[in-house]
Amino acid sequence: MLGRVHAALSLLTAATVLTGCSSTVSDIKITMATGSESGVYYSLGNGLADIWSGRLGIVRPQVVRTDGSRDNVRRLVSDQAQVGFSQADALDGVEGSSGLRALARMHDDYLQVIVRTDLPVTKLRELSGLRVSIGATGSGVEIIASRLLQSENVVPQTVNLGLEDSAQAMQQGRLDAFFWSGGLPTSKISELTKGLGVRMLDLKDELPKFRQQYPVYGSATLPASIYNLRSGPVITLVVRNFLLVREQMPDDVAEALVRQLFEGQPDLVKAHSAARTIEQRSAIETSPVPLHPGAMRYYREAKV
Repeated sequence: MLGRVHAALSLLTAATVLTGCSSTVSDIKITMATGSESGVYYSLGNGLADIWSGRLGIVRPQVVRTDGSRDNVRRLVSDQAQVGFSQADALDGVEGSSGLRALARMHDDYLQVIVRTDLPVTKLRELSGLRVSIGATGSGVEIIASRLLQSENVVPQTVNLGLEDSAQAMQQGRLDAFFWSGGLPTSKISELTKGLGVRMLDLKDELPKFRQQYPVYGSATLPASIYNLRSGPVITLVVRNFLLVREQMPDDVAEALVRQLFEGQPDLVKAHSAARTIEQRSAIETSPVPLHPGAMRYYREAKV
């Protein structure tokens, strides 16, 4: 009984803070910067918006489609958004990003280099001269793709297209390949593999050198079963994703958002299966971005 009373009081306190009945926050409204409507950020953003509004009694956060991680970081810095998703590498060189704080490490993004199956391309170096999208301007995809191509001295005919536009251009024969970095599975990629027929490039030859240059990236195997790839599993880059806020966010607000992220995780998994990989113990691994003090307070209470 005491446990239920304590939980109810905690929820009431969080809701009071967020709805502006506290001297700390007045009528807070959240805009959340996500990414492509076909991407995992957007799905998880909508899932979190439902969880936070339902469990905390706040106005449902506005979920904004964006061009991805770097765009999200800039929106956070300029206070156009109060919560945003970002890859770990996207804060580099963005003025004001040192003022951002992490609520949690989320899922990991997998770099996916998609190539038409009617082209005899199986290696990254074979993209030279081909029509290749490196992601939308301001996206985390653009950061990784540009770094990887430069590292390997690969010079394709590059364009900046988001996920939906890249997929459409490939279906129409206007694009030979494109880069995508996202959680697994990404619905638009699934559609392509079932329809047009695509392959993914294995990056095992490029990874050792590249990861020496950029230690922020990891490596992992993308199972063939994720997209029913006929060519089998591929080894590729992975990058951590963070849920970010401004350091000015009150501690009680940050703590409430993190608490409901984990208490509402079963519902978040319904929004996208990538949420299954979010864990309290790994959620605190947000270096080089410091955890928000309110988030830290939650993790300490949870004995992480």
